[in-house]
Amino acid sequence: MTLLTVAERARVWRLLAHAAWQSVLRWIHGGPLFRWKPFGGAPTRLLIAPQDLRTADGTIAADIYAGRFVFAGQQAESFGRSAFEIEPPSPDWARALHGFGWLRHLRAAETVVARQNARALVDDWIRICGYWHETAWEQTVVARRVLAWLSQSPLILEGCDREFYRRFLRSLARQVRYLRRTMNETPDGVPRLVATIAVAAATVSMSGQGRYVRQSLRRLDQELARQILADGGHVSRNPSALLEVLVDLLPLRHALTVQGLPTSGTVMQSIDRMMPMIRFFRHGDGTFAHFNGMGSTPADLVATILAYDDARGAPPGNAPHSGYQRVTCGDTVVLMDTGCPPPPTLSQTAHAGCLSFEMSSRRTRLIVNCGVSQSDRGTWRMVSRATAAHSTATLDDTSSARFLPDTRYRWWLGTPIVSGPSHVPVERQDTADGTRVVASHNGYEDSHRVIHERELRLSADGTLLEGVDRFSSLAKAGRACEFAVRFHLHPAVKASSIGGGSAVLLVTPDGEAWEFAAPGCETAIEESIYLSDGYGHRRSEQIVLYGRIQHRPEVSWQFSRTATAKTARKRVSDASAAELDL
Repeated sequence: MTLLTVAERARVWRLLAHAAWQSVLRWIHGGPLFRWKPFGGAPTRLLIAPQDLRTADGTIAADIYAGRFVFAGQQAESFGRSAFEIEPPSPDWARALHGFGWLRHLRAAETVVARQNARALVDDWIRICGYWHETAWEQTVVARRVLAWLSQSPLILEGCDREFYRRFLRSLARQVRYLRRTMNETPDGVPRLVATIAVAAATVSMSGQGRYVRQSLRRLDQELARQILADGGHVSRNPSALLEVLVDLLPLRHALTVQGLPTSGTVMQSIDRMMPMIRFFRHGDGTFAHFNGMGSTPADLVATILAYDDARGAPPGNAPHSGYQRVTCGDTVVLMDTGCPPPPTLSQTAHAGCLSFEMSSRRTRLIVNCGVSQSDRGTWRMVSRATAAHSTATLDDTSSARFLPDTRYRWWLGTPIVSGPSHVPVERQDTADGTRVVASHNGYEDSHRVIHERELRLSADGTLLEGVDRFSSLAKAGRACEFAVRFHLHPAVKASSIGGGSAVLLVTPDGEAWEFAAPGCETAIEESIYLSDGYGHRRSEQIVLYGRIQHRPEVSWQFSRTATAKTARKRVSDASAAELDL
């Protein structure tokens, strides 16, 4: 830890002490003592099967029946053996296998063979891993499996014999008991909240759990109150967290209603707060902005969740608790990260992208962040989290937040943010002429003695976005410092230099054109990479402004629309022609 400051070292040692203590508690509550203790009191039947809102594909059932399992972008074949006995190609693949989320595809097939295959695979898991398995009994995996078994119980139990029914309920109850005992040791954030939802769903769905219902629902209220912020964002600042929570919380609310149990005000308020934030992070094409771990957008899941939104109101413009700004003028949408990093225990997916922004026009994204990769996470994860992977400014090619650099401790701690911006003041003005947002951060204060401030102004008609990046030096005679202001372009946008290299022309697939200009500043078009595409990594480009703070402490730039989209109106023309013929 020689590269860390004294304050960062102290923070890392506190994280290590906390991780060690959590490991001890997890061993006490869910280790050998838990496994050796006789288990009794299994429920006699299931009362209800909560819904599964995730989209299913019945064609995948044929691959599973043939012994081909494709998870986390990797494939493995069982070759006649049980899927739980083969060597997993990656830890993420193993977690997906033991999470049983793929059962919904077997249910979508609606065949007797798929039903028998699902029951055989569940029985294999109970026989091979039901007592203990390092990956299968991670709390996050157990929570996912409990929710999957509950929601797909009609598929698993239809036509089964009495002995399997008992084994299934006994194993399910054992897993719920494990979650209940190790809840406080579950990783903080979404994993702990999902585990809380799983326990609550199980107590509502299984018989003989009456004494646990009030306790589990009270714990759920506590986690929701702690993790869902006043503006509806999640405490981790990851937009995808809202989808992960709502896709499990909405079926639980429905299950409570069906069982005649009251839904608490905390649950209702949390859902009502999160729904507008789903719309907040969406661009014109429906995709989410790539902030703090958000990858490719599951459009089908977003559409399903929004179908439960009764208000269907416009998204808010200001999310001060989550640390984001949304500016919508005309057909243009600008989303900006104006928040501090989350606490270290919640920062495993957080990015060093303070003051970065994304921009879209109509259904076309223009300026983006690189996002996160759906595969090869070990290789690209740190690259995607760096400030250079975001549409903002970097100093000396360093990030505005620091990640744990010492690989010796990553097995225990992962890669949390150990230091970063601690003060991000934001000022917003909405007028008849447009919207102005000014924000600054002190992420470079300790390393470079520099405060970065960014000002964005979007005209009322959405055709002009003006920006200013200011670098305020806190030292009178600081060392020479180079800046690079980056604007990552979406892969569909084509960039070309015009005006002798003084400007850049951006053309979208629908024919819309924007011109970028930064008078008096060195402008370059360089290669970039877009990591969040659903079909893999895609080559893209970025506009980069270079300079030295000592020579140019302020950089002004702008995007102006020079041509509108070429929209075909064939249907209107045909209708008009038909009317003339009449």
